[in-house]
Amino acid sequence: MKRIVSVWLKTFALDHLKWQRRSSRGPACDLHPVEADPFALVCKDASGVRISAPNAIARKGGVSEGMRLTDARALLPTLVTEIRDFEAEARALQGLANWCRRYAPVVSVDGVDGLWIDITGAAHLCGGEDALLSDLGKRLRTIGFASRLGLADTPGAAWAIARFHGGREAQSVPSGDVKTALSLLPLAALRLDPDVLLLLRRFGFKTIGALCEIPRASLYRRFPAGEAGEAVLHRLDQVLGLASEPIVPLQAAPDYFERISFPDPILATESFYRGLHELLCRLCRRMEMDHKGATRLTFAAYHADGGVSQVSIATARPSRDAKHLELLFRDRIETLNPGFGVDVLILSADAVARLGTDQLSLSRGAAMERARVDVSSLVDRLSNRLGAGSVQRILLHESHIPERAEIRVPALRGGASAVTRCPSKPPRPFRLLARPEVVQVLAEVPEGPPLRFTWRRVAHRVVRAEGPERIGPEWWDQSFGPVHRTRDYYRVEDDRGRRFWLFREGLYRDQGSSKEEPLPTWHMHGLFA
Repeated sequence: MKRIVSVWLKTFALDHLKWQRRSSRGPACDLHPVEADPFALVCKDASGVRISAPNAIARKGGVSEGMRLTDARALLPTLVTEIRDFEAEARALQGLANWCRRYAPVVSVDGVDGLWIDITGAAHLCGGEDALLSDLGKRLRTIGFASRLGLADTPGAAWAIARFHGGREAQSVPSGDVKTALSLLPLAALRLDPDVLLLLRRFGFKTIGALCEIPRASLYRRFPAGEAGEAVLHRLDQVLGLASEPIVPLQAAPDYFERISFPDPILATESFYRGLHELLCRLCRRMEMDHKGATRLTFAAYHADGGVSQVSIATARPSRDAKHLELLFRDRIETLNPGFGVDVLILSADAVARLGTDQLSLSRGAAMERARVDVSSLVDRLSNRLGAGSVQRILLHESHIPERAEIRVPALRGGASAVTRCPSKPPRPFRLLARPEVVQVLAEVPEGPPLRFTWRRVAHRVVRAEGPERIGPEWWDQSFGPVHRTRDYYRVEDDRGRRFWLFREGLYRDQGSSKEEPLPTWHMHGLFA
C-alpha cells in the first residue's frame, strides 16, 4: 500500500518573501513590514491591481484575497504592498521540493503552495511515519514556512487531510481507513471546480461521506451534464484509491540509494569524506548482490537551512569498486560548502547496468580484461577532472562519405556504435585529413585519373592510378552540412613511391544542366602508409 504525504504551505508567498529577505540581508530582516505592518502582495490582471496574499495584520483590518487595491487602501491607508513574483516563488518551491528528497526520493510539486512526498518504504529511515511527519514539520518551521501535513494512502486523501482536517498540524490516516477519515470533510476537499461544487450543494450534499452513501448510478443521473458527473465520480475514486493518481516526481527515483542522518549538523568537510566512504561501501555491497554496477552517481548534502548541495560523477563502464568511485568523488567534494550545517547525506546510483563477477585468473583473457578495466579507470579520472567533453571516443557512423564515417562522442556517454560491422570497401588511407585540401591537377581526359598534381606547392608526377570509386551525395542527411556533389576517388602513386588518395568533386557532364553549377574541383583527402 502506498503512503503519500501532502505538504500544504499555508502562507507560502509571504513566508518565501521573508525567507528571501533573511537569506540576503541577515536576521535584521525580521523587522520587514511583512510581519510588522499591514502588508500584502498584489498582482495585476485585466481588471486592475488586486490583493493576492495579505498578512495577518491586514486581514484583521478587513483586507482579503482578491480585493481591489483601491478598496483595500480605503480600509487600511497604511497598507504596504509589493508586486508578487510568481516565477521566484516557483523556483523556491522547486528548491524546497528538492530539499524534501531527504525523506524519500519521489517528490512532486502540487500547485503553487504544496508538495507531495511518496514515503512508501522510506518511513523507517526516519523512525516511522509519525517521526517523519514530526521532523518534517519541525524543520519547515525552523526555516520559516508555516505548513500543514497530511498522510494517507492516496494523494487525494493526503491533500484533503492537510487542507481540511482540523486539529494538529500533522495528521496521519491509518492505512485502509481513508473512507472513514474523509467522511466528515467538506466537498471542497475533492478538488472539484466551483461550478460543480455549487451544483452539489444545491442537491443537498455537504460532506464527502454523504456522497459515498449514494449509489454511483443514481449520483451520475443527478447531473444534467455528463462531464460534471464523471468529474465527481473520478475525483471520488481517486480519493478512495479506486482510480490511480500517479505522482510525477521532480527527478526519477534512483535504482539504489543510501542515506546517513546526523543528530547534529556537521560543519567539517572531513565528515563528508567519512560519510561518503560509508555510503559507498553500503551501495557497492547492494549492487554486488544484484550483479549490477553504476555508471552515474550523485552525492547530495542536505543543509539545515533548507538548501541542497550535490556533486555527480560518471564512469565509462559499470563499476562497483568503492575505492575507484571514492577517488572520483574526492576532488569534487571539496567544492561542497557546509554552510550552517548539514544533517543528511544521500548517495544515489542514478544509472546502473548489469556487471558480472570478476574472474581471477592468470590466463591471457583475464589479463586483457584487467587492462580494459585499467583504461576505463583512467578515462573516468580524466573525464571527471577535466570535464565530460574533454575525453572522447570514436564511433562508427553509417555514412558512405569518408569524413562522416566516424563521429566523436564523450567517453562517458553510454551505448555503442549504431554500426557494428563495417561493410567491405576498397582500401582506405592510413591517414585521413581533417578537411579535404584543394589541389591543382592535370588529367589526360576531363573525367580520367590525374597525370600530375600540385599539393602544398609541391609537384607530383603520377606513375600509377587506380579508380575511380564513385561516392554519391547523401541528400537525405543534412546534419553534417550542405549536400556535396558526386565524388570520384583515385588511389595514385607518384614517381617517388608515395601514395595518395584524391577525389574529383563534380562531373563535367553536369555543366550543361545548370548555369550555376560550378566546375569540378580536385581535392587531397588522405595518405597511404
